[in-house]
Amino acid sequence: MTPAEDFAELPPFEVRTSAEQRVPFVFNSPHSGRCYPDRFLAMSRLDAVAIRRSEDCYVDELFGAAVALGAPMLTAHFPRAYLDVNREPWELDPRMFAEPVPPFANVRSARVAGGLGTVPKLVGEGLDIYPGRLPLSEAIGRIESVYKPYHETLKRLVTRTHARFGYAVLVDCHSMPASVRLGDNGTRPDFIVGDRFGTSAASALSERAIGLLAAMGYAVAHNKPYAGGFITEHYGRPARKLHALQIEINRGLYMDERTFKKSAGFYALADDLARFSGDLMAIPDYHFLDLPLAAE
Repeated sequence: MTPAEDFAELPPFEVRTSAEQRVPFVFNSPHSGRCYPDRFLAMSRLDAVAIRRSEDCYVDELFGAAVALGAPMLTAHFPRAYLDVNREPWELDPRMFAEPVPPFANVRSARVAGGLGTVPKLVGEGLDIYPGRLPLSEAIGRIESVYKPYHETLKRLVTRTHARFGYAVLVDCHSMPASVRLGDNGTRPDFIVGDRFGTSAASALSERAIGLLAAMGYAVAHNKPYAGGFITEHYGRPARKLHALQIEINRGLYMDERTFKKSAGFYALADDLARFSGDLMAIPDYHFLDLPLAAE
């Protein structure tokens, strides 16, 4: 088998939609995939539990109400440990492969150095995924058969939204370990809203998202320690009326990170996120997104 055959029974990703898109928003859940191909598991040195350490468990479900409210959602079925679409297409660690990587590959990014390139070397807690080097064809196959189609689909959703409404907002949905702390006092954030330090979205949009979550009683941080990855950076172009926000949810709010089971807080959090999504997508509040902004 090859990467192109890993998802023969279940597509690697899907677009969830209601009957009609009613709002200029697109939701994206790139790291919540939990379909681990047998071939991939056989290649790994990790068991079926340990390999899930990088998974943004259930984030697609937590934000699922956005679909009923009229926004499309792109959600991955493939796991982050298999392929990370929140990276450049060719962020590859040359030490992972038996053959030289292409000369155009970005081998020096901080994400590659940390073992978290397009084809990850590690899962959470620094666990090596593979016992040895992979054939380069493995990376190329995953990029060609999953990564590129995923981004073609996301680009199409954002472009169509922009064409229909005159602007588009991409909400990139993620989760973070409960161990994340901020500053010297070790404050635990419930959410982190990232906008690449103001470069991927209008500041009023970020402030609106932060304000809505804070009004519900959540501790919300802005850009630290997660300002947004490749998706936020690549699709956020405020001067062109394309806005992208990354939202990180603390997993301690809704799941047991050891067993991967939903906790008692899951459904209350999902209800809050349904209300948050509805309020965020209240179109009359967003006339400012349809105005020309300063050139990038």
